[in-house]
Amino acid sequence: MMAAALLIADVAFAVLAYRKRKVGMAVWLALCVAAFAFTSKVTFLVLGTIAAALLLGQPLFVVMGAIGVLLLSQVSGLATLDDLTVVPRKLLELASKEVLLAIPFFVVAGELMTQGSLARRLIEVMQAFFGFLPGGLAVAGVAGCVFFAAISGSSPVTVVAIGSIMVPALVKQRYPADFSIGLMTTAGSLGILIPPSIPMIVYAIMVSSTTPIDPRDLFIAGVVPGLFIGALLAIFALGFGTTRKIPRTPFSWPAARLALRRGVWSLLLPVIILGGIYSGVFTATEAAAVSVVYALVIELFVHQELDSKKLVTVATTSMTVMGALLVIIALAITLNYFLVLEGVPDAMVEWLKEQHLGRPAFLVVVNLLLLVVGCFMDIMSAIMIIAPMLAPMALAMEIHPIHMAIIFIVNLEIGYLTPPVGLNLFVSSTLFKKSLGFVIRSVVPTLGIMLVSLMIVTWAPSMSLGLLRLMGSESVADDEVVDAGPAVVDAGPSAAVDAGPARAKTLAELMADMKAKADGGAAAGKVDAGVEVEAPKPGKPKTMAELMAEMKARQTVDAGTPETSAAGEDAGRP
Repeated sequence: MMAAALLIADVAFAVLAYRKRKVGMAVWLALCVAAFAFTSKVTFLVLGTIAAALLLGQPLFVVMGAIGVLLLSQVSGLATLDDLTVVPRKLLELASKEVLLAIPFFVVAGELMTQGSLARRLIEVMQAFFGFLPGGLAVAGVAGCVFFAAISGSSPVTVVAIGSIMVPALVKQRYPADFSIGLMTTAGSLGILIPPSIPMIVYAIMVSSTTPIDPRDLFIAGVVPGLFIGALLAIFALGFGTTRKIPRTPFSWPAARLALRRGVWSLLLPVIILGGIYSGVFTATEAAAVSVVYALVIELFVHQELDSKKLVTVATTSMTVMGALLVIIALAITLNYFLVLEGVPDAMVEWLKEQHLGRPAFLVVVNLLLLVVGCFMDIMSAIMIIAPMLAPMALAMEIHPIHMAIIFIVNLEIGYLTPPVGLNLFVSSTLFKKSLGFVIRSVVPTLGIMLVSLMIVTWAPSMSLGLLRLMGSESVADDEVVDAGPAVVDAGPSAAVDAGPARAKTLAELMADMKAKADGGAAAGKVDAGVEVEAPKPGKPKTMAELMAEMKARQTVDAGTPETSAAGEDAGRP
């Protein structure tokens, strides 16, 4: 009944929207009828809702909310209002996570720096030190995005703060408009990879039940990949400036000294924030609050750039951005709850098991999936829905959870630059008063650089984990770099087990072991294949390092056990 009503609504909306364009109306009607006739009920509810939202011009969060409520009521049987109260209960559980407070603080800090002069003074420093290079002004823009990303934690805020200053300056220096807009739009996406990062905080929250990750460790892991991508973009700018013979600005030490004196407070902010986080002086949440206080004090009493009118603008803009983020988070949780309720994550694990995928094939599939997801979902929604399903699958494939998180973030960083929902594309189109098609064409060259960066980050785990090891982080203290070797997951449940050195546990066995250990938390300890394993304390989830160490211990025991049958091996498991 609901599917038929949705079909009638789609047909009515198509007729109203395309009443003067007969061909468009015919295409929409054909698509709606075909989806209703040849797809399942669940598929049509999803496709029909998307079609209705597109015809009505509704934003993505409306689509997600409508799909979530429809699926819960029509598929999961939560038809009454009392049943649907489970959604606000899930939201209350999320609100209990302290790290969530970091998001509004970073949003406010970024807006304070945009309305004040911290961002402008930062750009002046970069221009003074990089302007003498071929394409030096463009390099300065990239460097400004890198530094500002270490302050704001947000990609769109970085594009607005740095792009609004740099693009007019680049065009004035005879850089083509498409190059200038494409470079700044892409470099602005570094805001979610270079710490502190709002999406990293959300990712850590969403995967905490299966692969606990400290946001501080994620921040550290993002430093090297972020600087690497920034360096590639700077090299691209250098090459462009050389081939086009763009005029340079001679280096002047007095001008550089003046810029340093004017911009010292801007340069100190990322040092204070990141230094405080990495030294353990304060947490990510406390760092966000410190950034707000620092920016407010400097802009009000040192630079004296903020007046009451600008403060009102800061407040209204920040509340608008936070309202949008909270709505996205809330509606993503609704859809995520349906997926969990219907066992979609378990089905995905079973599918993976049936494919006999090794780590290389798994990483290729994950990258392709996330690139497609980035085209159609904003990053917060993707983290809410996809990350909780991929994280345990990656752990079962012995991919370090932090490495998986960085791969996830870089993929969705690219999603900021791909239509139809690439947020940075819309921000740049509005900010620079250019058509969306012009902005899309302008990011194509730099998008290629991002794809090359993704490949390197994916196949070089040390780029994500090396700095953590250097700093002696506990999350990687007992873990070696996992090479994307040719090991293949064997799904055979009853075949003879080869216990030789190359034998790897199956995905089903690893997932079962993890679940059994979680369920047996109240026990004092367990013995598996002659190795005593300390059980976690009741109510306390195992840390990521413990999970990885336990899996490697089991692999070592199995490798040294004489060849046995599958039944004999199963008998030794808890």
